[in-house]
Amino acid sequence: MTAIGPSAPPPQLVRSPLSDGEWHRLHPLTPLLRGGLFLIVIIGIVLANLRDRLVFVFLPWLGPDVQAEVGEWDGATGDPIDFIIANDLYVLAALGVLAALIILVAVFYTSWRFHTFRITEDDVEVRSGILFRTQRRAPLDRVQGVNLTRPMIARLLGMAKLEVVGAGMDANVKLEYLSTANAEAVRADILRLASGRRLGAGSSPADHRHAGRVASLGQTVGREITGMIEGPEAPVAELESVVNIPVGRLVASHVLSMSTVALLFAVVAIGIGVSQGVTWLLLGFVPAIIGFGAYWVRSIVRSLRYSIAPTPDGVRITFGLFTTITEIVPPGRVHAVEVTQPILWRPAGWWTVRINRLTGRSASDSATDQFTTVLPVGTAADVERVLGLLQPSLPGAERALIVREGMLGPGDEDTFTNTPRRAWWIRPLSYRRNGFRLTADVLLMRRGVVWRKLAILPLARLQSIGLYQGPLDRATRVAGVRAHVVTGPVSPFLAAVDRDSALALFGDVARGAVRAASADRTHRWAQDADGPPAGAGATVRGDGSPLAEESVPASGSAQLGEAPGGPAERVTGRDDA
Repeated sequence: MTAIGPSAPPPQLVRSPLSDGEWHRLHPLTPLLRGGLFLIVIIGIVLANLRDRLVFVFLPWLGPDVQAEVGEWDGATGDPIDFIIANDLYVLAALGVLAALIILVAVFYTSWRFHTFRITEDDVEVRSGILFRTQRRAPLDRVQGVNLTRPMIARLLGMAKLEVVGAGMDANVKLEYLSTANAEAVRADILRLASGRRLGAGSSPADHRHAGRVASLGQTVGREITGMIEGPEAPVAELESVVNIPVGRLVASHVLSMSTVALLFAVVAIGIGVSQGVTWLLLGFVPAIIGFGAYWVRSIVRSLRYSIAPTPDGVRITFGLFTTITEIVPPGRVHAVEVTQPILWRPAGWWTVRINRLTGRSASDSATDQFTTVLPVGTAADVERVLGLLQPSLPGAERALIVREGMLGPGDEDTFTNTPRRAWWIRPLSYRRNGFRLTADVLLMRRGVVWRKLAILPLARLQSIGLYQGPLDRATRVAGVRAHVVTGPVSPFLAAVDRDSALALFGDVARGAVRAASADRTHRWAQDADGPPAGAGATVRGDGSPLAEESVPASGSAQLGEAPGGPAERVTGRDDA
């Protein structure tokens, strides 16, 4: 009877060879994608401008006029290319171009050699630079998400870019590029380590040898072209998307928008102006119309093949036709959710869902918006399923109430606290809908008639709450309520709330936020069962970082409308913003 050795760790806890704590290099083709494509564009521009001269050099019988132009070269004012041709300096010019290419290749190769990364039990580190060295580190307990981007050219070569989303401004760590298989394995390791697990010993090292790379490149390109047509490969052991967006609905949602209405008005105005002889309108607005059309098409293409599904490490969101982006948002990283319905979508019953989360990007980054829209367009049933993924702590009955009263309401039995009738003039169109509702887990803020909006704020992520009251508000005995969360498209503000209701809400939210944050453990969502939860015995911030117990107020208090203070008085329930 053979002896049985120590049991191997489960497959989901076996680390990949690239997550062994040692320094590793990126994919060898990384210089081609990071700098080689730029070089190819430059070569293409040069060749396009030298078309006639190339015809004279290689096919002189097809361009007899070029030879006459070359003969007229003048050293003071002529073209250097003509000078090379006239003086038969082809070999010297070729050697110069070859030397420049060798220098560029050497720079790219050296940059690749100096660009290394490693993944330890606690963080992800990246070192880069030749003359000026930089080193970036992303603590795993602060990871807000892991994005995997596959641009079209990278997809053809079987490569992907991995981006570890940090908890600060411009704090992301990028690994560009890795092979798709390695990128998937590294992303899984990062998420497992961030969840609180400890990975077991690595499996047999992956084969990183260069043998067979050229032979397999054709198979990779063919497979990726097929993937662009048929759709992305389905991840193993992961559920299918809970929402499917038809292409027709996606296109119609862009057509039924206020920007399209504005474009139609502009086209009509241009037509009328041109018919009256004002031709400068045509020259001035046509480029703007072309730019809008390009943005419109780009937005549709970027939203194609959208999917959202649960995974053991968070919510997986995938979108994009040519450039595919897959992001996984771990539990507890969503700070605010907003469900919105423009008036033109109301007959179709469509909604969009956006979130506030730490993207780790600068505010000027134009790609930030694509990481905050989790449902481009969907029905009320789609929204309910998405809310089940983003806020799993909400019971099913509560999600149904959110759809029934928060999105479609108010109804006959409205549980929201709405604007009092005496303050109808502050919100003349929406005062019946303008209101809030507080549960044990979330704060709901409902407002708007032309643009219906519902903000869903998890109390564990709430930074603070403020009450605002101006002179007219004091005269009407109402106040404005603003919840403070991380920066994003969701701006949770509610005007014209009854003063006494606002004061009661302030205290309830302050106590509920402290209680929810103290019990929250989503920052280490898979902490080992044999060890104490991360941060045990201490209060944690909304983003999961530890917070000193004495820095959180036990309760809140406010006095509004009784002191002749400034036009607005702000009170705060928590001071950990």
